[in-house]
Amino acid sequence: MNSLYPGIDLYYLLLVVPALLVAAFAQMKVNSAYNRYKSVPTSNNMTGYDAARRILDDKGLKSIPIERVKGRLTDHYDPRTRVIRLSDGVFGSNSVAAVGVAAHEAGHAVQYADGYAPIKLRSALLPVTNIGATISMPLILIGMFAGIPAIAYAGIILFSTVTIFQLVTLPVEFNASRRAVSGLRSSGMLSERELEGSKKVLSAAAMTYVAALMVSFMNLLRLLLVFGGRGGRRR
Repeated sequence: MNSLYPGIDLYYLLLVVPALLVAAFAQMKVNSAYNRYKSVPTSNNMTGYDAARRILDDKGLKSIPIERVKGRLTDHYDPRTRVIRLSDGVFGSNSVAAVGVAAHEAGHAVQYADGYAPIKLRSALLPVTNIGATISMPLILIGMFAGIPAIAYAGIILFSTVTIFQLVTLPVEFNASRRAVSGLRSSGMLSERELEGSKKVLSAAAMTYVAALMVSFMNLLRLLLVFGGRGGRRR
């Protein structure tokens, strides 16, 4: 007997739970890598802010400001305001981990400046994805309990936008990390040994996006199997 409720749904146990375990492991790895290399200082005392500023300036993006924000690993580039925001542990830190994270966010800014197609696609998908993430499950539940498969399938279609968004996110994040490593190497900001540490932090972070896609895809597959195999009706 299958149901849509976690814990008693066979598809949930076989598909989603393993994906969630992979996601938890990926998050553990990124925390481990970050904690390890946040205590390794750069030999030239380069900070996260310094690294991001250097990469931006080298690409002719001197007008993009870099701000400090609260939180742990809350670093991001805001394309709407064209601002890089670095967390407290990255902005002023001279660790190998901080420099890698900051360079990654600078990589996103360079992507927008270069007109990198995947990041433009991701930005275009974001509003639809937000809608899908908000109303997909209510629609699925309404369709299920009301016995109206069309409503449930509409919810599944909306939920699929989350999976598509996660898929498009992968090349964006991997490319930003490649740009970060390239910028750090070409500018000589880090030694090869220090660069290896930054790469390990960025690689671990990239795996969290792979895991997020896996979780989203397995949830989507579960919904398709449940409703496709039973015509949207509970047994």
